Amino acid sequence: MAQRYGGKHSPGSNAGKQDKPPAQSYRNAQVDPAGVRANVLFVPPALLALLSLNDGATGFALGLIGAGLWTGGAFLLREGLKAEAAYAARKVARKPALPRKILAALLTGGGAALAAWKAEPGILIAVIYGAAAAGLHITAFGIDPLQDKGVEGVDDFQQSRVARAVDEAEENLAAMKDAALCARDRTVEARVEQFQSVARELFRTVEEDPRDLTAARKYLTVYLQGARDATVKFADIYARSQDAQARADYLALLDDLEQNFAARTRKMLVEDRTDLTIEIDVLRDRLQREGVHLDQN
Repeated sequence: MAQRYGGKHSPGSNAGKQDKPPAQSYRNAQVDPAGVRANVLFVPPALLALLSLNDGATGFALGLIGAGLWTGGAFLLREGLKAEAAYAARKVARKPALPRKILAALLTGGGAALAAWKAEPGILIAVIYGAAAAGLHITAFGIDPLQDKGVEGVDDFQQSRVARAVDEAEENLAAMKDAALCARDRTVEARVEQFQSVARELFRTVEEDPRDLTAARKYLTVYLQGARDATVKFADIYARSQDAQARADYLALLDDLEQNFAARTRKMLVEDRTDLTIEIDVLRDRLQREGVHLDQN
């Protein structure tokens, strides 16, 4: 469905009531990790299926199976790259439960082996081509993260709690973005992305110090779930009626949420600095009692 373009000088626009552009809407912007290299892998399966049409029943079947394996590998690679990007962006993260990139390499190798067998039957030739394809796939895209990532000095239980909480919060943010796209309004989409950036700053702060999870839990659960539900309801109403008041109320809600999340992040950072100052003062007192005098200048 086409999306209507509108601007300051477009017919029916209200030049006196222009929306304020979102400030820093590209802060912490996330680039889609599945780029051209991953998308181009959908081309070989289509060519293999097309070239197998005149190879008889056996050749056609082998070509279709090989194309299916390549297509499955391409899909798994896309998801693996997204999972790896999410893993790299976070300070505390669990390794992917399913090694998608490794499975994608195996499927690519299997598809290449069938394609080679179809062209020139022989186990050795098929194995050589399959191993070469899998090896090149791993060389080009790497493998999945194979271990959990956390902050040193924090026990595994706390890290797991933080990882689960951030996973749930990211799911709510993703649902918000999907719902905002249904509204088909560029300003709304940009404001949701800006709120996501502010929310992720809170996530990173909690990941750096899992002790902050208790204070931030309602932000990561209750507030984000409410924001998700409000976005879904707004998108449904606005897509049907283009209600300007509903749009204004929703943007005001995003402003309030963004300010509250930013304030919570700043407060946690101040508390962390206060804790550091206390620890430094305690250490100075202990050293002075031991007869070590520090230069305060």
